[in-house]
Amino acid sequence: MSGPGDGPTIRVVVADDQDLVRTGLAMILAAQPDILVVGEAADGLQAVALTRRTAPDVVLMDVRMPGLDGVAATREVVAARPATRVLVLTTFDVDDYVIGALRAGASGFLLKDTPRASLVAAVRAVAAGDVLLSREVTARLVGAVRRDHSSAESVRALGRLTPREREVLVLIAEGRSNAEVAVGLHLAETTVKTHVARLLDKLNARDRVQLVVLAHRWGVVDKRG
Repeated sequence: MSGPGDGPTIRVVVADDQDLVRTGLAMILAAQPDILVVGEAADGLQAVALTRRTAPDVVLMDVRMPGLDGVAATREVVAARPATRVLVLTTFDVDDYVIGALRAGASGFLLKDTPRASLVAAVRAVAAGDVLLSREVTARLVGAVRRDHSSAESVRALGRLTPREREVLVLIAEGRSNAEVAVGLHLAETTVKTHVARLLDKLNARDRVQLVVLAHRWGVVDKRG
């Protein structure tokens, strides 16, 4: 994604059941030259319908909404349009709703009191294919993963990886950013991005969240060293 003003427009749907919050978020995003708010939803059902109709790049999704909540809505958005990224909004730092949304396919989460500059940066980052996960959230997420070290699926998938790709996968599974992986493996950050892209392709993963889940399910981190 290019910088603000000189790249393609990021199409965003804002979903929140509180009118003032939803309107405020939409106004902040709409003020950016590279962001277009294509719809506002007051609940999960509307968010899914808007996703089908407007094909957004990012859905800013309140995790707690009446009717179809943010977790179920995230699952349906991802199923309806896999290219759309979901960024979950919550008033709680980490809770079961957040973990549920991440497992359903969300690419990260933000607190509702996040400063506006951080909100805009997060939308741009998620639209560019990054994920927003803290170490704590990563630990909570993988704690819910059922281990399956010896399945035929894992053996085949991991067998397609080069030794360097496995090293990158381990560090991603530990919650490291591309910059941290680059430092840890003495690589250029652009090289790390290339390895991540290959991992996504080889493991048929939607994003880094799925890479984290797969790595822990298959015991890749356990086998380190």
